[in-house]
Amino acid sequence: MRSRAAVYGFLAAMLVSGNALAQEQVKVETVKLTDTLYMLIGQGGNIGVSAGPDGVYLIDDQFAPMTPAILDAVRAISSGPIRLVVNTHWHGDHTGGNENLGKEGALIFAHENVRSRMEKGQEITAFERPAPPAPKAALPHLTYNDRSAIHLNGEEAQLIHVHGAHTDGDTLVYWPRSNVVHTGDLFFNGFYPVIDAWSGGGIDGVIAALGKVLDKTDAETRFMPGHGPLATRADLIAFREMLKTASASAHGARDKGLSYAAGWALSPSPRSMRNGAMGF
Repeated sequence: MRSRAAVYGFLAAMLVSGNALAQEQVKVETVKLTDTLYMLIGQGGNIGVSAGPDGVYLIDDQFAPMTPAILDAVRAISSGPIRLVVNTHWHGDHTGGNENLGKEGALIFAHENVRSRMEKGQEITAFERPAPPAPKAALPHLTYNDRSAIHLNGEEAQLIHVHGAHTDGDTLVYWPRSNVVHTGDLFFNGFYPVIDAWSGGGIDGVIAALGKVLDKTDAETRFMPGHGPLATRADLIAFREMLKTASASAHGARDKGLSYAAGWALSPSPRSMRNGAMGF
């Protein structure tokens, strides 16, 4: 198991601006879900792609150095223009390509808190790693407050804001016709999550949000997680149950006058999960 310092150093680089890994040639894997929906796996948060007669739009865009590889993967799917990029939250492994794709003509769309945090810059205290203000060209052009929708390529994509979960500006994207959800970083498939308490997030908010996702979906729904492979409902349920157990252990430790770290140490560690940082 990696040391806490090593894990935090890695996560800090992922959250803020990328590291040397992002500079290397990383192959982008394309997973086809329907005739119009795809998931791209590269370096950073998983990307959702809608491609069809109205062009292309993306959910997240990873790190800036990944843009050429992402464009190659998108062009292998469709020759249509990238019209829109939706950011699921402000972290650099999901928004790093904004400036590059904006120059390609895409409009950037996100919750209003995403633009606010990117515009001001952030300090994730536990990582001691500041995120400087984003350049103007990387900021979302369009923002929303609670719910919005995209009507392109023959189906509706519902954009649903979730407050106080992974951050205070999370967006879930749900395609009811295709029965697909992009969860952003509310769901790490095969990993313990990062929950950014320094940006208004909290584990109980994630648990509640995932409960709402389960209420809206069914046994056939497929889930694009923020990180990890394409997931099933069973995967999402197992992840949420793990969070509930971890939260109960940590809060129970606090109630006994112990530290959260002690509660975390007492919580189960599924073998399929790799250690990370959680916000309580």
